[in-house]
Amino acid sequence: MSVGVKVRNNEDIDRALKRFRRQVNRSRVLQEYRQNMAYMKPSEEKRLKKKRARRRRHRERKRGNNNRKRR
Repeated sequence: MSVGVKVRNNEDIDRALKRFRRQVNRSRVLQEYRQNMAYMKPSEEKRLKKKRARRRRHRERKRGNNNRKRR
């Protein structure tokens, strides 16, 4: 996954750099890089995934977005 920006004619370098940073953030290259810096055991990944889901549900309930199906 490669990200690149061509500087347009008469374009300020700061503006091109801003476009580049935006593309990097959207492509999540840095996020993947940081995740792969250290090995995470599958059990740790599951634990983290559950923790994130709990937080997400909590925030949704707090906002009043109870769109989840009840059993």
